[in-house]
Amino acid sequence: MKRGSIVTIDGPSGAGKSTVARQLAERLGYRYIDTGAMYRAIGWLARERKVPFHDGSELHALLESASLSFEEKDGSTRILVNGTDVTGLIRKPDMGMVASDISAIEPVRRWLSSLQRKLGEQGNAVLEGRDMGTVVFPDADYKFFLTASLYERARRRAEQIKEKGDEVDLDAVIKEVSLRDRNDSTRSLSPLRKAEDAVEIDTTSMTIQEAVERLIMEIRTGRGKNRGS
Repeated sequence: MKRGSIVTIDGPSGAGKSTVARQLAERLGYRYIDTGAMYRAIGWLARERKVPFHDGSELHALLESASLSFEEKDGSTRILVNGTDVTGLIRKPDMGMVASDISAIEPVRRWLSSLQRKLGEQGNAVLEGRDMGTVVFPDADYKFFLTASLYERARRRAEQIKEKGDEVDLDAVIKEVSLRDRNDSTRSLSPLRKAEDAVEIDTTSMTIQEAVERLIMEIRTGRGKNRGS
């Protein structure tokens, strides 16, 4: 039986991937899979268990006993680690760099990539991350790469931090986002890059709704269709 369609959305931090992917999935009636949250969750678990990122044997043992799952609750997607809801914990400001660091570790990336394929293999799914269209689902039916200016992406991140009641220094956030960009795009393992057959969309001057409508248009007209799928 032919699987349903798979839509991948990749891009750097602050480009709007998560919100756009979630709303796109709702519009299409698809499942939404936030792969970035999965790296944050494993990073959180490693820190919680005081497992050094450089200790391969301890990380392997951690992954062997770990369980990640998603659930819909009160209109939002929650992520659970070993049955515990860590959605709020993994969205703290420092967790972005933790996710970037642990995503460069080969056993972690291999374990999560395998889990991501299992979650998406039935299709009718929108997956967002940094290597969805290049590594995890290179044959996805529709591939998109969202981007925006560094300043705009940092501004959005700063607004998210403010909304949680935390103080924020925009200049510091710009430096943090720039460092995250460099780490993600220069790592040797699954670096952030646009798939050759992905449709690139600059969201700098777009609202979330405008970005979602653009992706819907690309899908409905077939312009975002992967010709090899």
